[in-house]
Amino acid sequence: MNIAADSALGEMRMIIAEQKPLEEIKSLIAEAKTALVVGCGTCVTVCFAGGEKEAGVLATSLRMSSKLDGEAKDVDHVTVQRQCEWEYIDPIADQLQDVDVVVSLGCGIGVQALAERFPTAVVVPGLNTSFMGMPTEQGIWEERCAACGECILGLTGGICPIARCAKQLLNGPCGGSQNGVCEIDAETACAWQLIYDKLESQNRVHMLMEVQPLKDWSTSRDGGPRKITRDDLRLAAEESE
Repeated sequence: MNIAADSALGEMRMIIAEQKPLEEIKSLIAEAKTALVVGCGTCVTVCFAGGEKEAGVLATSLRMSSKLDGEAKDVDHVTVQRQCEWEYIDPIADQLQDVDVVVSLGCGIGVQALAERFPTAVVVPGLNTSFMGMPTEQGIWEERCAACGECILGLTGGICPIARCAKQLLNGPCGGSQNGVCEIDAETACAWQLIYDKLESQNRVHMLMEVQPLKDWSTSRDGGPRKITRDDLRLAAEESE
């Protein structure tokens, strides 16, 4: 059963992920004789990590690799539109019950959804879920939201200082910002410079005069902005030009 990807939905709620190394996935299914690779047709399809094509390639790679290792496994694959909703994963219930292990090519939510819906199934992740972001050019995805649970985009010109400022400052910029560039990386723009420029263009700089209160970090995470680059996709785009 293959359900076509809803690209528009994937673009709206982009969870960015990368496929785990083949050897790591092999170690997760080492004791199994049969396996089912389950792809997801939304976010991870758009970022070329876990869609129908990737699920098929991984299943083939696992079959070939296990045969070369002298322990041939029966590995099949299927793709659902969304792994995070019961209505889309219920139709593959019989397929999941017929295998020793299920390799989810969904985000961390998809893995847990399969494990929760089918408690007797052994479900392992085939992806590393990285962040919520958007494609900024062919083969590059950048973080835009940290899901901190306390959105202030209405005060910062639609630019998130939690996801895009390495120090997650609510009242910036810091002394490390020079010429609009963050001190952590010469290619990383200072989020607060972007915020200032945006509000200035809208005649709303006065909004920065209000000091923001301390944030409730209990709902958030740590770290600066992250990026995934696929050189193969960038090269393909350059060759097509």
